[in-house]
Amino acid sequence: MPAKIPYVHNTTAQKLALLGQQIRSQRKILRISATAAAEAAGLSRVTLHRIEKGASSVAMAAYLNVMTTLGLDFDIFTPKTREAKECDQRKGWIPACIRLEDYPQLELLAWQMHGTKELSPSEALGVYERNWRHLDFDNMQPREQDLIEALQVAFGTISKHDKDV
Repeated sequence: MPAKIPYVHNTTAQKLALLGQQIRSQRKILRISATAAAEAAGLSRVTLHRIEKGASSVAMAAYLNVMTTLGLDFDIFTPKTREAKECDQRKGWIPACIRLEDYPQLELLAWQMHGTKELSPSEALGVYERNWRHLDFDNMQPREQDLIEALQVAFGTISKHDKDV
């Protein structure tokens, strides 16, 4: 008989769900099928699906196997340490899920995406590209400029002559 699943706090469940979303986003960015990723991590496709949904009943080692397979790093930190570390390492970094509230101009450009709070990197780049003429580079936060530059380097789709960042 399987072990009883322990009580999971709401905060823990949210963190697992976020971790699962980041894993799925990375897999999609790398264009790796769920079957291929699961096999490379030594798991079944069903277990990978449960990981991407943030299931608390999946062993932590299984989460780490998938993360290692997809080139993701697992870092334990306190909230203050994380904030400082993000500031230092933000340049050239692309988050797996881009929260609209963190990038004011992207949020303004994505007004028609009702109910959407996060975009994948390719979706964000698409929004920037379609609305390039509406960007206000003079009032853009450095963090958002760094994101645009990182997306351009990663996907290489916005032509250099249009770039004013």
